[in-house]
Amino acid sequence: MRAVDIIIKKRDGGVLSPAEISFFIEGYTRGDIPDEQAAALMMAIFFKGMDYKETAELTLAMARSGEQVDLSGIPGVKVDKHSTGGIGDKTTLIVGPVAAACGIPVAKMSGRALGFTGGTIDKLESIPGLGTSFTVEQMVKMVNETGICVAGQTAELAPADKKLYALRDVTGTIDSIPLIAASIMSKKIAAGADAIVLDVKYGSGAFMKTREQAQLLADTMCAIGTEVGRRTVAVLNTMEEPLGMNIGNAVEVEEAIETLKGRGSPDLVEHCLGLAGRMIALGLGVSYEEGERMAQERIDDGSALRKLGDMIEAQGGDRRVCSDPEKYLGKAAYSQVYYARNGGFLRKIDGYSMGMAAFTLGAGRAVKTDPSDPHAGVVMHTRSGVNVSEGDALCTLYSSRPVSAETLSWLDNAYEICGE
Repeated sequence: MRAVDIIIKKRDGGVLSPAEISFFIEGYTRGDIPDEQAAALMMAIFFKGMDYKETAELTLAMARSGEQVDLSGIPGVKVDKHSTGGIGDKTTLIVGPVAAACGIPVAKMSGRALGFTGGTIDKLESIPGLGTSFTVEQMVKMVNETGICVAGQTAELAPADKKLYALRDVTGTIDSIPLIAASIMSKKIAAGADAIVLDVKYGSGAFMKTREQAQLLADTMCAIGTEVGRRTVAVLNTMEEPLGMNIGNAVEVEEAIETLKGRGSPDLVEHCLGLAGRMIALGLGVSYEEGERMAQERIDDGSALRKLGDMIEAQGGDRRVCSDPEKYLGKAAYSQVYYARNGGFLRKIDGYSMGMAAFTLGAGRAVKTDPSDPHAGVVMHTRSGVNVSEGDALCTLYSSRPVSAETLSWLDNAYEICGE
């Protein structure tokens, strides 16, 4: 078998066999197949596509390229949740404790921020002392003791995906549904969960810009999950505007805590109840409606907030952050209020522009080695759909450095106010 023959077969629209896909991924991961041939195959897939079976085989080959997490030492159905990213997406910090409080074991591996979308690990690490680097054995122990652990992905998890993603990023082959789906699902499958809930975003603040694109991605990932024996459901959610009111790291932790106290913004609460309800349904075998009802009960009775505190404490942080986040999270060195330039009807708050504003404050990173400012971010004071007057406070900016003109320019773009 030769790599060039596999490239030619896909270039001409052929269907690759499991053996051909495994040969290529294993060879590329080892370094036997060079970047130029891998780039050629990615481009062939970009133009010719893959059917569900091919995409499932690609996913499995990528998952098998590294560590396979064994969660069999944790009783019960292990349910993972994955979001395709977005602005202000702190859902893991809310739905994880809610699901765990309902008896669903949550052993989750999450990533860091890249670009303008936030990373769950960056948010968690804004809590002083909290660690996210654990062995699988340590994770299993924590979940068995507390019901939940959220850890950073190891370098050994699906290394083929890491190599291929870097290559796709510089060869114009990112926007391929089979390649995106395989990238996401290979890590989820390698992470060992029995069932997976997918939160697929679309809109200006998401990777998928249209609902149609998001639906195709969701269908593909669910088909992969079914093909490899993992119960998988997907929920489509718009990301035209930020989710909730806070964008950043520590400020999103603070909002997650407020939400678990029953004081979350309506859009965030509805979003999280939907996701948690599906996690509970998959884990306990109840209906989605019953799952959402149970999720609301765990917020109302305080057990979800206590579960977050248990997780923080088990991972080395100070659980008192749950009772007084402002005191235990700390504050940014600089803050500045952004005021409405004119009065009128606030028609829209653009998700992408708000994300870029937070990014320029230091809340994101251009490359994975860049630092991320735990206290940088934006706290919005109003949502769209209301009338505002000139000079009204629309949001407050936080950073470790003075606010730049670039940040203010992004905010000018974000707020669409129709004149009175």
